[in-house]
Amino acid sequence: MAQYEEVRVSGFEEFNRAVEQHKGKTIFAYFTGSKDAGGKSWCPDCVQAEPVVQEGLKHVGEGCVFIHCQVGERPYLKNW
Repeated sequence: MAQYEEVRVSGFEEFNRAVEQHKGKTIFAYFTGSKDAGGKSWCPDCVQAEPVVQEGLKHVGEGCVFIHCQVGERPYLKNW
């Protein structure tokens, strides 16, 4: 069982709300390309990094918050 709280959000506004709700706590944030119905991100770097992030979370202390933020679909981000 995790010693930290995990919060999943989508987009900048939800991320900001999550940060505000957990003010005063140690926050770890992970930004990834949004995932499809099968749970796979369109971003190959994110797919490669996810197991490393999950392993690192084993060392996160009690009372911390891990915010997993999906940033959007690839076509949307290519327009930035």
